[in-house]
Amino acid sequence: MTAPDLTLTSLIADPYGGYSRLRADAPAHRVVGPDGLPFWLVTRYPDVRQALADPRLALDRTHAAPGNYRGFALPPALDANLLNMDPPDHTRIRRLVVRAFTPRRIAALRAPIEKVAGQLLDAIAPAGRADLLAAYAAPLPITVICDLLGVPEDDRHDFRGWTDTLITPDPEHPETARAAVKAMLGFFTGLIERKRTEPGDDLLSDLIAVRDEQDGGGGLSEDELTSLAFLILFAGYENTVHLIANAVLALLTHPEQLAALRAEPELIDGAVEEFARFDGPAPLAIRRFPREDVTIGGVTVPAGETVLLALGSANRDPEQFTDPDRLDLRRRENGHLALGHGIHYCLGAPLARMETAIALTALLRRFPDLALDVPVERLRHRPTLRARGLLELPVRY
Repeated sequence: MTAPDLTLTSLIADPYGGYSRLRADAPAHRVVGPDGLPFWLVTRYPDVRQALADPRLALDRTHAAPGNYRGFALPPALDANLLNMDPPDHTRIRRLVVRAFTPRRIAALRAPIEKVAGQLLDAIAPAGRADLLAAYAAPLPITVICDLLGVPEDDRHDFRGWTDTLITPDPEHPETARAAVKAMLGFFTGLIERKRTEPGDDLLSDLIAVRDEQDGGGGLSEDELTSLAFLILFAGYENTVHLIANAVLALLTHPEQLAALRAEPELIDGAVEEFARFDGPAPLAIRRFPREDVTIGGVTVPAGETVLLALGSANRDPEQFTDPDRLDLRRRENGHLALGHGIHYCLGAPLARMETAIALTALLRRFPDLALDVPVERLRHRPTLRARGLLELPVRY
């Protein structure tokens, strides 16, 4: 099926309206990407959910048909990560890192996160207005994930620029993306070397120990170690910053829901789930490649072609969610797919949830008169389908 009267530009400008038209027309659409290559876009909730857990849909790019997928080239030392792996390698690597996100370890981060949130709010309070994205939503997860990995404070200032460049590369200046990749590779290589000689009480030191204690690194290669550190930082920052900022925007544009959360702070955990469903940070799951011809919602997708699963569309499917375009912090049944499903479900989901809950609770408590500082029509989102995120979030208080 070909997408009805739809361009990627229009889908970026009006994603949920576009997804609504796509869902009504067909379960899967063949779309031509900005690079001129076609891909299949799957939009309905049951099809997206099933496909997320379908082992016939591989993440490993070697299953792509020749000439079908170009993608963004990372060096091997950053590319050997979970977003490009299928079992058994995926199972092996995930088993090594899952212990970093145990409930006990996540719970131990609550007090430090609350402290950082308070410090960031202290810093912006006197001004009475701020870009909440740059001053709060971004530095909070960067601090948390760098503390988890053991990144020294003096080495943290470039991370936002690097990740922003990789998420939204400038097609007219590809050298900027290459420079960001080179800088990140050099940084992580150097950090791993330093921690080998001076290990600390942090996740990266633990992973280095696992790597070095293996017989010749049999459990974790050097490229896999570096790629894992890169992925934890990249995903740990990118998803959480947009989840926080999108949640704040949702509250400020839905005053009745903001009032409800202020009146009943205990709604916060369910509210975070609703924010993730309503306007989550990842519009699309990582691309997949059928190992064989696969039927999705009655549409046959040939082996080796690129498949993109529209999480943002599935989370607004009226066949799954009552009144899906309405923000409802008291929504009882919320099986959203914002953080994935199946074996590739986001490892850091519990941490992202806790960070967002803490960030919102502290923000609303500190600034009871929080409001947008510009008309909502002036807010701009990143010009990409790779992430659903604002460029800035000006507020006053």
